[in-house]
Amino acid sequence: MIKFIIPAVIVFLVVLFWEKIQEFFYKKFNIRLNYVVVVIFVTILTIVIALLYF
Repeated sequence: MIKFIIPAVIVFLVVLFWEKIQEFFYKKFNIRLNYVVVVIFVTILTIVIALLYF
């Protein structure tokens, strides 16, 4: 049961504090975090689809 609760709490906290996380990365590295998240999401989605296809 813990293996379901801990990821749910982590996702909830990321969603809750997304603006602060994004602002921190923008100030620290001068990069928009939204672009990085989109690229990572598309890459993971492509890998999953490729694994399901082959």
